[in-house]
Amino acid sequence: MALANQEKQELVKKFGKTEKDSGKPEVQIAILTKRINELSAGHFNTHKKDNHSRTGLLRMVGKRRKLLKYLENKDITRYRTIVKELDLRK
Repeated sequence: MALANQEKQELVKKFGKTEKDSGKPEVQIAILTKRINELSAGHFNTHKKDNHSRTGLLRMVGKRRKLLKYLENKDITRYRTIVKELDLRK
């Protein structure tokens, strides 16, 4: 369920300024989106009654929504590019 270190590093390189810049909202949104997609696509198809993981999924979605709202208020162009690159419905 957790992302491999290699996948996180690739997301940080793609969305961060440097290789170790994991604090930018874009990087955090990309990591959360990857985890959300993996959970919703794979895990819940086989484990339909796993309510504990569903609670974690809802928390991740809420955190991503808060980060997107922050980015929208802070810099609208960065917000639009991240939404476009990740194919989010906003």
